[in-house]
Amino acid sequence: MTDKRHFQAPELGAVNVAPRKVRPMHADEHWASQPWYEAPREDPDVPEVYTYTDAMSYDPGEEVAFHSSATAKTWRLQIYRDGLAPEMVHEVEALDGAFAPTPPDAYRYGCNWPVSHRWKLPSDLRSGFHRVISSCERANGGRFVQHHFFVVRPTEATRRAKILMILPTGTWTAYNDFGGANHYFGVEGPNRDEPSPVLSLERPWTRGMVWLPAGAPRICADPAPEMGDAPRYPMKEWAFANGFGQYYAASGWAQYDRHFVLWAEKEGYALDVITQTDLHYRPELLDAYPCVTIIGHDEYWTWEMREAIERHVEGGGRLARFGANFLWQIRLEENGKRQICHKFKAIHKDPIVGTGQAHLMTSAWEDRNVRWPGASTVGVNGAHGLYASWGGFAPNGQRGFTVYRPEHWVFAGTGLHYADIFGDKQHIFAYEVDGLDYTFRNGLPFPVPAAGQPETIQILAMAPAVLAEDEPEGEGFRYYVRSSDHEGLVECITGEITPEGLARYKYGSGMMVHMTRGKGEVLTAATCEWVMGLKRGDPFTQKITRNILDRFTSSTHEAKA
Repeated sequence: MTDKRHFQAPELGAVNVAPRKVRPMHADEHWASQPWYEAPREDPDVPEVYTYTDAMSYDPGEEVAFHSSATAKTWRLQIYRDGLAPEMVHEVEALDGAFAPTPPDAYRYGCNWPVSHRWKLPSDLRSGFHRVISSCERANGGRFVQHHFFVVRPTEATRRAKILMILPTGTWTAYNDFGGANHYFGVEGPNRDEPSPVLSLERPWTRGMVWLPAGAPRICADPAPEMGDAPRYPMKEWAFANGFGQYYAASGWAQYDRHFVLWAEKEGYALDVITQTDLHYRPELLDAYPCVTIIGHDEYWTWEMREAIERHVEGGGRLARFGANFLWQIRLEENGKRQICHKFKAIHKDPIVGTGQAHLMTSAWEDRNVRWPGASTVGVNGAHGLYASWGGFAPNGQRGFTVYRPEHWVFAGTGLHYADIFGDKQHIFAYEVDGLDYTFRNGLPFPVPAAGQPETIQILAMAPAVLAEDEPEGEGFRYYVRSSDHEGLVECITGEITPEGLARYKYGSGMMVHMTRGKGEVLTAATCEWVMGLKRGDPFTQKITRNILDRFTSSTHEAKA
């Protein structure tokens, strides 16, 4: 095992630079007019190597099988446990390169590459996120570097934390476009321009989801536009210009979860780590932990995952959710190696519609055929939140939370007052958020009662959000999402697109809420960008996070509002 004091990042220096090639640029070309996905070059004159593992997570002592395709003669494999003090745990020099073609439907059925290496994990290997680095040399001193990952689960022998961190890998999978498609776009359909409702886990991750260089743009209007500025989408422009996945900024370890881990470890909080696939198939892993947390962008869940969380909280567990966009139901098949989500087309395409399993239809949780609002599990709903602070979604809008109940324990020691805003300088309120239908009484927000929504929910802080881009005209203006999500979600929920339905769901909010459930409790800070308050040093966001984690890992308090 390499001494972590001498750890040197494998990504150091310029990597993945293709040979210079002049080509025409047409005046109507734009990143949105030619969506791209990652795939190997498969050119022996431009050496490369790609690797994936036979599972997403393992117990210590289990064997990891690495599947690879390489046009390089030899390549290097490195694995390090990522965190505040990265630790190299396994290295293999000069593996023989063996090329295997990437099937045209690899996104759906997997790459089916041969095993290039096997490694039995040490029996005492700590739980955590492990980056898998495959690299090879190119001409003139260049290098090609590809990133994958696996998670080491905690066991009774290796468990060391009071906090269990669940990685939102259902959402990571939904945005992974390697090989041709994800749940948003792709080469499906007669015109090869449709997303895939079926995604394989037996393929690499698209570039940017596991590792990013410092300074990669986030999904937020930063800086805010001046009057008359054309709408900008810097994350798309940067990805297009630098060879990263077009959805790198929407999901993944590098963009969200890693920032929380670095902050937590620096603050002295020990974390054990599992994936959502583990939550689905091994819900008993929750039992040993007083606090469960999930970070960033957790848009996709299975029915079984939600049942596991609700059982845990009912029995006295606590959920600290610093993330948002609780929106879609998925199904897992083949022991988690395949993910299904038909989204807006579920009522027409999902084969379980009309069967006894129709409640598992892979549509929105608020869909009229599913009817299990996210508030039941996490205190807020995706359909009453959505977008904030980017593109045409309130780009000059509020960037932090407005406090409404400063007397709540979550704000203890912050000195925050009613109507104060925190996190705005660090832009913590952005991209996607979750909320509730609400009303004001005597200056305070209250949830509007709804079926399946716990009565114990308290709204602690909030800010406005929108579901459709406003589209004022201007010189050179062009928009990205526009109203497509708005119309699709309204049709899911109501069964049709009507002016009344569009009006009801056009405006939403992002909220911080607290609720009790059975013997346990839930605190949700429903914004994807909460982690930026931690990374960028906002004292209010940091203190609130410490209050939550300290309370939820303590054995001396009762679950009271």
